Amino acid sequence: MRASDRAYAELLEDIQSGTLPSGTVLGEVEQAERLGVSRTPLREALRRLVADGLVVQQSPRVTVVADLDADDIRALFEMRRALEETTARLAAERGDAEAFGLLASEFADVDLSRAAGRDAYYALIARLDAALDAAVANDYLSSALRTVRTHLVRVRRMARDKPERLAASAAEHLTIARALAARDGDLAAHATHVHLHNALTSILESLSEGTP
Repeated sequence: MRASDRAYAELLEDIQSGTLPSGTVLGEVEQAERLGVSRTPLREALRRLVADGLVVQQSPRVTVVADLDADDIRALFEMRRALEETTARLAAERGDAEAFGLLASEFADVDLSRAAGRDAYYALIARLDAALDAAVANDYLSSALRTVRTHLVRVRRMARDKPERLAASAAEHLTIARALAARDGDLAAHATHVHLHNALTSILESLSEGTP
């Protein structure tokens, strides 16, 4: 892995995990030393993060981790709804119904009572996302969704762990997967809309209660 790629991956992980919270100043000397790279690959990594919208160049010498407040999250979900509802509709038409049916069976059997089961559930969501992208086979949509998902990792970290919301989310994903398996584009898009509406409501409630 190139030094700039490694620096990018480590900074991305630190921003998404909250190790580098919003407003953190990313000094070149300090970060280059921390990551064990020279300043040139660090600058390349920072330029990529600026392009992702995760880092803001406030001046030629001051780079900070971008803020993420309620207005930012609402704007992100506006984009997410447009992209994911379109993707669901197209995937229902173009995708492998049997493959989506198998994913639906897995969503029906998720065990959210254990940490391992919750980890498996999140991995299952990632597999559904990958199956949707593959079914649509539209590089423009996939590229836009990758950018949105990069920010969503930060958003999910800000949400409180609510067992009832997690259970409802699993049921919503099951409905989406079943609609995809049935090649029902309208239902897949509508179920995606409902899921995103409920997810946004829960996240904003968590913010109003105080970030955990």
